[in-house]
Amino acid sequence: MANATYDINDIKRRMSGASTALKGELSGLRTGRASSHLLDPVMVDAYGAMMPLVQCASVTVPEPRMLAVNVWDKSLVKAVEKGIVDSNLGLSPATDGQTIRLRIPELNQERRKELVKLAHKYAENARIAVRHVRRDAMDTLKKLEKDHGKDEIERFTAEIQKATDAGIAEVDALLGVKEKEILTV
Repeated sequence: MANATYDINDIKRRMSGASTALKGELSGLRTGRASSHLLDPVMVDAYGAMMPLVQCASVTVPEPRMLAVNVWDKSLVKAVEKGIVDSNLGLSPATDGQTIRLRIPELNQERRKELVKLAHKYAENARIAVRHVRRDAMDTLKKLEKDHGKDEIERFTAEIQKATDAGIAEVDALLGVKEKEILTV
């Protein structure tokens, strides 16, 4: 591994990036239970720029099926409301001063199945991303073939495959947890 163009740690880091992105996407899926991460994708038009809701308000979970959004600047309350409505999360804001309450409606079985399908789609995109990193790494190995011995290339290939298998397993584990969370009433 003397050659800097082959770096298994960089390959693993890039593969774990797919899992990190998947965690973000899955946290945005509503499961019928309140989670402060549910509002992570919400963008607010504040001070002439679009910014994440968490940069202009704090989100708490006072009850299992309710979120409370405490807007720091009173002039942004309407913008935060609009951001929540525009995010298509299916939540209806109820405003009381600088606090916006969001009741999380119960999910019906059909909606749960839709969410599981969406979670599977997100997971497949993450698997594809892991496989793309693997493909790039294998292309790099092909270029290095003349500089390294056959045994070393085989060892690198095995390392890459092991990292790929671990990346796919992590994606599958994340999907399994989220699927269970969505389907559990």
